[in-house]
Amino acid sequence: MPKLIVQKFGGSSVANVEKIKNVANRIASYKRKGYNLVVVVSALGDTTDELVELAASISSNPSARETDVLLSTGEQISVALLAMAIHELGFEAVSLTGWQVGIISDASHTNARIVDIKASKIRQELKKGNIVIVAGFQGMTADMDITTLGRGGSDLTAVALAKVLNADRCEIYTDVNGIYTTDPRIEPKAKKIDEITYDEMLEMASLGAQVMQARSIEVAKKFNVLIHVRSSFSDNPGTMIIKEAKRMEGVIVRGITINKNEAKITICSVPDQPGVAAKIFGKLATAGVNVDMIVQNVSHTRETDISFTVAKNGLAETRKEAASIARTIKAGDVLVDEDVARVSIVGVGMKSHHGVAAGMFDALAKKKINIEMISTSDISISCIIKKKSAEAAVKALHSKFGLDKK
Repeated sequence: MPKLIVQKFGGSSVANVEKIKNVANRIASYKRKGYNLVVVVSALGDTTDELVELAASISSNPSARETDVLLSTGEQISVALLAMAIHELGFEAVSLTGWQVGIISDASHTNARIVDIKASKIRQELKKGNIVIVAGFQGMTADMDITTLGRGGSDLTAVALAKVLNADRCEIYTDVNGIYTTDPRIEPKAKKIDEITYDEMLEMASLGAQVMQARSIEVAKKFNVLIHVRSSFSDNPGTMIIKEAKRMEGVIVRGITINKNEAKITICSVPDQPGVAAKIFGKLATAGVNVDMIVQNVSHTRETDISFTVAKNGLAETRKEAASIARTIKAGDVLVDEDVARVSIVGVGMKSHHGVAAGMFDALAKKKINIEMISTSDISISCIIKKKSAEAAVKALHSKFGLDKK
């Protein structure tokens, strides 16, 4: 039985006709070598953003179900065009939507989770010798409603299919050469990482690195799916995402991330008594607000301030809920600061090295960058700072931890 590879091509890789033909040629080169191929494709270029804007021009609060029906059309265009391009090269290919493939999800429209994948249609087409082109980012509920899997959901489609089909590996193609120590657009001295662990990649994706969707890394880690992140425009090796990297503990910090899509909310003059924090964050959770960092000031009176961060795309709802909660618990004003960013350092080696936090704070202090909030995990440290200082912070930390050196 020929080896099976699942490949995923992002929107930047299929942004126009020339790039679609380039992807088709790459796929054909693998087929000539005898591989079976399942190819997951995102929508062309900025199509998804354009569809979101189109919906917003119709309604200020469009139905989540209808939004999914609309957004799923982007990938249908991609898979059909790519299949046509492969046909032109003399190979057999068939395009399939998420629901034709049998990707069953829950009913959480616009951010659905995969429940099951039937994949029988894929297996049938592979037996016929076809290259199978799958629309990423989408699925179907048990009631046959179309769903989408959240931003970056094509990564999740590819990794999940690689697991279900027992693929030899999953290749994620993008417009960069792999995973870098930080965003090379901010720090030109950023270096490509040859190997990175699931834990490190999951942490980096969760903290703002945009190369892969965090949920896809969770699935890859759970089922030990080998991932190779590489460029659509080069044959050079990229970055392998694996269980354990060589000299894993020898590298203290693997990468620096930046996230400018955060806002800080402060509820002032909160009564300092047992159960108040539970009420605040319980109500926010019930409203579907995903809270990240939390800081409660030390109380010298009978009142305290509680600050927390949320993603900006949920800010309007969070502001409304926070104001309602403040009234209920008889707290003071609700302050919102959108002029913040989160910078983070990530590395499995941090578990076995001391002084990492001190080094991070020292590097920021030398640049006169004030830290507003701090959070830590076993393999990361994050700081909330003013947005205007974010890129300077990234460069300072990248240099501090020697990431600009091979």
